[in-house]
Amino acid sequence: MILSLGGALGFWKWHAGSGQKVVFSTAVVKRGSVVATISATGTVEPIEVIDVGAQVAGRISSFGVDNEGKPIDYGSIVAEGAMLAKIDDSVYAADLSVAKAQLEQSKAGEQSALAGLAQSKVKLVQNEAEWKRAEELGSAKLLSLSLFESAKADYEIAKANVAVAEAAVAQSRATAVQARAAVDKAQRNLDFCTIKSPVRGVIIDRRVNIGQTVVASLNAPSLFLIAKDLTRMQIWVAVNEADIGRVLPGAPVTFVCDAFPGREFKGTVGKIRLNATMTQNVVMYTVEVNTENSDKVLLPYLTANVRFVVGQQSNSLVVPNAALRWSPSSLTQIAPEARGWKPADVEKGGIAGRPGVIWTKEGEFVRPLEVRAGTSDGMHTAILGDELQEGREIVTGELVESSSAPATNQNPFLPVVRKR
Repeated sequence: MILSLGGALGFWKWHAGSGQKVVFSTAVVKRGSVVATISATGTVEPIEVIDVGAQVAGRISSFGVDNEGKPIDYGSIVAEGAMLAKIDDSVYAADLSVAKAQLEQSKAGEQSALAGLAQSKVKLVQNEAEWKRAEELGSAKLLSLSLFESAKADYEIAKANVAVAEAAVAQSRATAVQARAAVDKAQRNLDFCTIKSPVRGVIIDRRVNIGQTVVASLNAPSLFLIAKDLTRMQIWVAVNEADIGRVLPGAPVTFVCDAFPGREFKGTVGKIRLNATMTQNVVMYTVEVNTENSDKVLLPYLTANVRFVVGQQSNSLVVPNAALRWSPSSLTQIAPEARGWKPADVEKGGIAGRPGVIWTKEGEFVRPLEVRAGTSDGMHTAILGDELQEGREIVTGELVESSSAPATNQNPFLPVVRKR
C-alpha cells in the first residue's frame, strides 16, 4: 500500500494551569491498495505419492536401474513397470516346482479316473445284457432262481460302479483345478519377488538396502516412496479455527520458502479437510494449496510461509489503523463549531464494513469525519467518506510534554506519554 506518514507534525497547546503541551501525531491520506491476508505455515507435499511395498518375505538381492541406467537410489527417475528391487526367489521357485509336480499328478489321476469310468461302463453293458437274458429265461422257467438273482445283482453292482467312477472323475478334475490354482499362486509369489514401479515418477525415499530381509505378514513393508509428478505440488497448511471461515476454495495464495529468499510463489486454495486436529487447545484445519512447479525448484517437505488473500481493495483512500482508534482526550482539542457533534453509530477501531470516525487536523484543532472502513491489512485500512480527500492531514495519536523543567537531572525534553 502507498501511505507516507507525517512525522511529528502538530501544534503546541497550553492547558490552563497545567503547564503541559500536546503534540499531535498526524498522517496524510494517500491513495493505494490494501490487501488483507491470513498468515500460516505449511509443508510442501507432492500431489500423488505411491508407497511401494513387498507382498512376500525375503532378502533383497539386487536393485534395478533407472532411466539413465544407474542403480535405483534417491532421486532416480523410473518408468512404469521398471524393476526397483529383487527379492531372493529360491524358496518361491521351489514352491512353484512342487506345485507343477502336483498339477501333473492330478492330471494323471484324472486320466486314470476316466479310464476307470470307461471300464465300468463296458462292464455295465455286459451285465445289462446278461440280466435281460436272465429275465427271458426266468419267465419261461428255464433258469434257476439263484442264477436269476445273481444276474440281477451283477447288473445293479455294475450301475453302482459307473456312478462311483463318475464321482472319481469329478474328484480328479477338482483336484486338477486345485493344483492349477496352486501353480498360479506359486507363480504369482515368484513374480512378487521382483518389485516393479506401478507408475512413472521420482524415487523420493529408498527404505531398504541390499542384503536386508523384509518380512511381509499382516502389513506390507514399505520399500520405496515414489512421487508421480513433481511439476504440480501442494502445500498442506494448518489454519487456525478463528481464520478458517475466511479461507475459501479458489482463493489466491502467496507463499515463500526459506530455501529461496526473495522469491515469492503463487497458488490457489484447493480444498479444506474436515478432519481437524487440536494443538494446545487450539483447533487447526488442514488446507490444501495447489501450485505449479514446472521448473521443479520446490522440493518435497519444504516449509512454506503462506499468506491467504482474503480481501483486496485497489485505488482506494488509505489511512493508518491508529487514525480509526484515536479520539480527542479533551473537548478543547475539538474545533468550537464541532464540539456539539455526536456520532450516530460508529465502531472504534475500524471494523470492516462498519461506520467509523477519523479526526482531521485543522489549524490548532481537530474535526471529526465519519467514514466507512473497508479492507484492512492490520496496519492500514481502506476507507470511504464523502468529505475525505487525498492528501488530507489526519490525527493518529498525541503526546503530552511538560513545559517546565523539573528540579531533578531528568532531561526536560523527554516527552511524557499519556496512556489512554
